[in-house]
Amino acid sequence: THHNIHSMKTVKKGFLLLAVALFISGFGFAQSTLKIGYINSNKLMSTMPEADSAQAQVKSYATGLQKQMQSMAQEYQSKVRDYQSNVGTMSDLIRQTKEKEISDLQQRIQAFQASADKDVQKKQQELFQPIISKVKAAIDAVGKEYGYTYILDVSQGVVLYYATSNDVTPLVKKKLHLK
Repeated sequence: THHNIHSMKTVKKGFLLLAVALFISGFGFAQSTLKIGYINSNKLMSTMPEADSAQAQVKSYATGLQKQMQSMAQEYQSKVRDYQSNVGTMSDLIRQTKEKEISDLQQRIQAFQASADKDVQKKQQELFQPIISKVKAAIDAVGKEYGYTYILDVSQGVVLYYATSNDVTPLVKKKLHLK
């Protein structure tokens, strides 16, 4: 039985060494297959025809709101001019009514300006979300197909160094059927 215990210890020791060897080679393998690519998503988006179209729609939407704003501003200026030229001949009731009209219009203009800014941002998000999703899907597909561990976006200004050999932009463009 003494011999049996000794051989058992040797087996355990041998197994432990094998596990360590596997772990080390596994670690070395993982490091050597770490494949990192990069892309500039802003540049890529600027080459997409649907991004141009979305940008044009956002601009047109903003222009419509701008025209509405200008019309309100003209109405405001007209009311102020009318008030200033007639204030001397107004009764207190008419003067107070005109001042309230001007004050209300001023508040409406400010509220409109604030909601117009939000609306333009919302419209931009709404129109660009499908394009961003499409680009993300193409990047994911390239990552899987070419075995990348990470694909970093250099347009976000987070990457400090990258070797030009790992630019996946051409592969993503191909996935998106862009030239």
